[in-house]
Amino acid sequence: MLTLREDHARGGIADAVAVEAFAASPRRDTGPDLTRRQHAVQLARLGRVQESTQLCRAECDSSADGRQWLNTLIVEAMEAHDLTLAGTLARILAILERASDRYPGGAQPPAAAPPPTTVSLAKLQHDIGQFRHLRALGVLDARFDQLIARYADAHRRLAEGGADARTPLTPELDAQLGRTCGRIVHLADAPRLPVALSRGWDRARAERLYLEQRPGVVVIDDFLSPQALDSLQRFCTESTVWFGNRYAHGRLGALFFSGFNCPLLLQLAEEIRDAFPALIGARHPLRQLWGFKNTGALPPDSTLHADFAAVNVNFWITPEAANLDQDSGGMLIYDVDAPASWDFATYNERIDLIREYLERRQARVIRIPYRQNRAIIFDSDLFHATEAVRFKPDYLSHRINVTMLYGERQFDQHHRPAPAAEPLIASAASWRSAALSRRRP
Repeated sequence: MLTLREDHARGGIADAVAVEAFAASPRRDTGPDLTRRQHAVQLARLGRVQESTQLCRAECDSSADGRQWLNTLIVEAMEAHDLTLAGTLARILAILERASDRYPGGAQPPAAAPPPTTVSLAKLQHDIGQFRHLRALGVLDARFDQLIARYADAHRRLAEGGADARTPLTPELDAQLGRTCGRIVHLADAPRLPVALSRGWDRARAERLYLEQRPGVVVIDDFLSPQALDSLQRFCTESTVWFGNRYAHGRLGALFFSGFNCPLLLQLAEEIRDAFPALIGARHPLRQLWGFKNTGALPPDSTLHADFAAVNVNFWITPEAANLDQDSGGMLIYDVDAPASWDFATYNERIDLIREYLERRQARVIRIPYRQNRAIIFDSDLFHATEAVRFKPDYLSHRINVTMLYGERQFDQHHRPAPAAEPLIASAASWRSAALSRRRP
């Protein structure tokens, strides 16, 4: 399997004319083709996404490990701090796996099935609101009016099962929803800007506060430049990439490998890395990038967890006017680390054990109120949770947060051991999230 490192070692294809000739030549799909893989990567480096997508599609269709090869290249590019290449390849992967036949370059007839998933009331309601928003903007044409009606019908029928009802996305329901549910219909443009982070905050002071104070937490207001905030809001509200549908209380997630990816987000990741040279810098590459939407009310402290990375960067982009409770909607961070002996499933999902541990450690909580364009940069070892959320119910008022995770927990030089040994929950190798090496639907 040709990896990104091997491609670097071979120097890629220097002659763009040769690349063009290869892309235009007929290929035989008989299994892994190292030359085709090399050319696909080089086309991606040249920004020729459509041609690279064609070669990647052929490779994924003909080789059993084609998608794993592409996934490996993305992870390696992130490790090498080559976020431009990582973003291009991740977009190609998302198109191959998630694009509907209504999206340019998407699924070829017959439309490919999306990854196995269930459909919730929150997901259907969100998609109805998003399609109506895109219709009002003129992004989607009148053909979507009938599709919106079909979504509304599916929502009415599912609502008969109660507020928490879910249903598998069966082939019949998939067809009713026009093979758009769980697929990319539209990706909004969010290009790079002259500057993405605001110049209104002191980088050196923020890093110093993080490193000198315990626990490692720093709050930054007016985090993004006005242009970046506006562009990112459009990307999040217009891009149909909110596929994560396994969460309670109407929360929806969007992941880097599944379409939550644009040049502006990657520019932000680069500028954040450069703004914190001692904290992040070259030591901790970007490991994961995601967004969450709260489409309904969220009970307090119901998302209590720690993350697998070294440094967590979390920022909010929804206007404060959408918040119906100005005393809530923010974040709670506890001054206690997740024990190094706990595995990912425990420190990320076992709220019962986490609460017991926090009580035993007499943890203190840091409450950070919600504010648009506020960032919280903190040690990912620290247990944290979203505060209770009660935002307006209309589509554009959904509470949106963006999270960037840098580095790996085991390489965090700021990790502080617990005062007493904690029992080993699982093998030492299972401390990390599968998100570091594979995608999670």
